[in-house]
Amino acid sequence: MPLQDRDTIRWRVHFESPRSVVYRALTTDEGRASFWAERAPATDGSIDFEFINGVRESSPILEEDPESRFAIRYFGAEVTFELAEPDDGGTDLTLTTQGFAREDREEVLAGWLNVLLPFKAAVDHGIDLRNHDRSRTWDDGWVDQ
Repeated sequence: MPLQDRDTIRWRVHFESPRSVVYRALTTDEGRASFWAERAPATDGSIDFEFINGVRESSPILEEDPESRFAIRYFGAEVTFELAEPDDGGTDLTLTTQGFAREDREEVLAGWLNVLLPFKAAVDHGIDLRNHDRSRTWDDGWVDQ
């Protein structure tokens, strides 16, 4: 299956960190706030994302399989994170997104890179790549929002 087609976006990233650390960053309030959103608390089976540009999104958690799979509904699309332990160590993460509006495909494609690369930086290197500046957001063309 190709990594990208018209109806599916699939990205992969390798982490040097063990699967338990990657999964914890993805599935805890503190973890998500370290790379994804300014705040992202989970309550009652849903994650309430709050972004620097003021956008908020409530994302139902669709699936949690400890240390191997996590799925949410995010801005109307189904997003699945699958984690595997390769023979050479670390963690291989595959993100798959389906159900997004076709006219939003380019933004969704780029948007996931704007989540995954800060995710890797935060987990593997303890670095927050975001600027946390409300005057420099994705809406204005800033990738380090």
